[in-house]
Amino acid sequence: MLSKNEIKYIQSLFHKKQRQQENIFIAEGTKIVYEILNSNYSIKKIYTTTKWLQKNFNKNNTIIEISDKEMERISGLQTYSPILALVEQKPNESLNPKGKINLVLDGIQDPGNFGTIIRIADWFGVQNIFCSEDTVDVYNNKVIQSSMGSFVRTKIWYGDIEKVLKDSKIEIYGAVLNGKNFSELPSIKECFLVIGNEGNGVRKNIMPFLKHPITIPKKGGAESLNAAIATGILLSKMTI
Repeated sequence: MLSKNEIKYIQSLFHKKQRQQENIFIAEGTKIVYEILNSNYSIKKIYTTTKWLQKNFNKNNTIIEISDKEMERISGLQTYSPILALVEQKPNESLNPKGKINLVLDGIQDPGNFGTIIRIADWFGVQNIFCSEDTVDVYNNKVIQSSMGSFVRTKIWYGDIEKVLKDSKIEIYGAVLNGKNFSELPSIKECFLVIGNEGNGVRKNIMPFLKHPITIPKKGGAESLNAAIATGILLSKMTI
């Protein structure tokens, strides 16, 4: 049985400040927890309902059986999963962009968008994601859920993306409303692809670094594309 303090502690990890202080994040769901178990992330604790089979778990992990009611209390999902893990965060290490397609996220705010972008990047084999400091926290539980475990195969860095682009010796592409038609892009082996904020696009201070502003032409009446969808369309062309 979980104590009130432990329930309170787990619930506190849904807040960024507490996650950063504890260096721990929450992962829920069968697929996501198994992805983490098969990665180099370190799991501190696993909470599971008594109905859950444990035969495939690493014996080094601390597994705590709890009731369905307790799982519902500590879950951040509308419909709780029978498994929840507390996982150690990775340090914010610098990334090497050489010889790769690299994503640059300029102020992405929606956790669902970010998680989906991570999943799309994983699909197309893009490992590096450079994030502005105000991009939503990768360890936000909604980002983790939306990524469907793909975050374990991507490297995500937060920092001054303006400096990264300024110092770059590789080509820089950016998704904008009035650029070159993306269908004219060749296959690309090395670049930065900048994706802007959902509402405001790429910021003014970043625009001068976009040597190749590119656009997905519209044929209908929609005002704009979802950032994650635009990322998928562009990567599908770039990685052919």
